[in-house]
Amino acid sequence: MDLAARELDLLSAGAAQSVAAALIPAFRAAASADVHASFRPVGALKEMLLAGRPCDVLVSTAAMLEELARDARVVPASIRALGRVQTGIAVRSDEPVPAIGDRALLRASFAAAAGIYLPDPERATAGIHCVKLLRELGLHGDLAPRLHTYPNGASAMEALAKSRASGLIGCTQVTEINATPGVTLAGTLPAPFELATTYAVAVCSFAREPDLAQRFVQMLAGPDSLELRRQAGFEV
Repeated sequence: MDLAARELDLLSAGAAQSVAAALIPAFRAAASADVHASFRPVGALKEMLLAGRPCDVLVSTAAMLEELARDARVVPASIRALGRVQTGIAVRSDEPVPAIGDRALLRASFAAAAGIYLPDPERATAGIHCVKLLRELGLHGDLAPRLHTYPNGASAMEALAKSRASGLIGCTQVTEINATPGVTLAGTLPAPFELATTYAVAVCSFAREPDLAQRFVQMLAGPDSLELRRQAGFEV
């Protein structure tokens, strides 16, 4: 195959976007292959894959990859862990950091927020969890009009960073908060509301070039990316 024509289709959860995007240029140069990357919420990734979207490498939750391996949609032996990602609270960098260290403080910070920025509450891991915890705190009914939802955590945090009003907060994966200029991580969700999600990467069963796909998996999950993942917010 003409090396210049080699291509890799990557479908990835938004939690790994900053790490994958940082590695793609080096992979393109080393493998002489182009990478077409789509970053979506976990639920949307599954929908895309089941609908027949071309995919050589998939980054998603470890639980979803295990499910897809049982359905023969990813290669079981290729699954590699990337690490755990906590769900956190963000504020615009020029705003005071709210106290969220326990149930009472978290509830008070949500209740006082003029707006809450979060990813898709039906497909995104953090969005689903945020709405769930608002219900558990007895706040969802009052706060529903103040929710600002976006396709993924990255777009939610970008919108928060560009906002002008005061008293706004965001809720998404720590890696998406850390990757967005203009927002600051206030902290991770306290017990009993914490959510740590383990992400992994795998070669898709119908990858056009399995060896090329495995090479990307190794770059993303191997020791050379360990420090990059830690800096992004992965617990490894």
